[in-house]
Amino acid sequence: MPAAQLDESDFEAAPGFYPLVGVLIGVIGAAAFALGWAIGGAFIAAIFGTAATLLATGAFHEDGLADLFDGQGATTSERMMEIMRDSRLGTFGAAALFIVLLLKIAALAQLPFMVALAALPVAHGASRLSAVIVIATSRYARAEGIAKPVAKGIGAAPLVVATLTGIAAVAIGATILGPGAALCGLAGLAIGHISTRLLFERKLGGYTGDCLGAVQQISEVGFYLGTLAWL
Repeated sequence: MPAAQLDESDFEAAPGFYPLVGVLIGVIGAAAFALGWAIGGAFIAAIFGTAATLLATGAFHEDGLADLFDGQGATTSERMMEIMRDSRLGTFGAAALFIVLLLKIAALAQLPFMVALAALPVAHGASRLSAVIVIATSRYARAEGIAKPVAKGIGAAPLVVATLTGIAAVAIGATILGPGAALCGLAGLAIGHISTRLLFERKLGGYTGDCLGAVQQISEVGFYLGTLAWL
């Protein structure tokens, strides 16, 4: 049988499933976290959990994070996008990537075992909803790029699916995290979302695929830190 062909409408609908994919990636991370905990305790568990999510995504979002921070030294939007396209890793990008990964590991290592297991799927799902919100409320800044299929924004149906999935993930996770921890986690996520947008929207007047990756990463870290702050 011939392989199924994907058309533009399939790619435009894809953001609706971002939070669900995020939850599944978080489940993979939680399984690796549990394995690491059995082998060597909290710190090894945090490394295992973080490494598993990197492998599951091919460090796709982390690459976007590094590219965005490499572009921060540019004085114009054109130069910023040119730097972000460059596959080489610069000093700003390397430093940002190191700090974010270190914060993930440090935060997860300090969370109680069951809380960390719940936080991983919730953080990965909700942080991808954070990226979907950028698509829904901003504009695509490039003429061409990997995020071009969503350049026109996101349709009502995918946005509803993404939102409901994200809410369901948080609601289910809150049964383990507790309502206070879940709300603080969301507050941290919101701070991460807003602060990341301040880094690119003022200069670019919109977003790129790299910006979406950065929003996801910093929103995810914000959720862990918010949860940890409550506890």
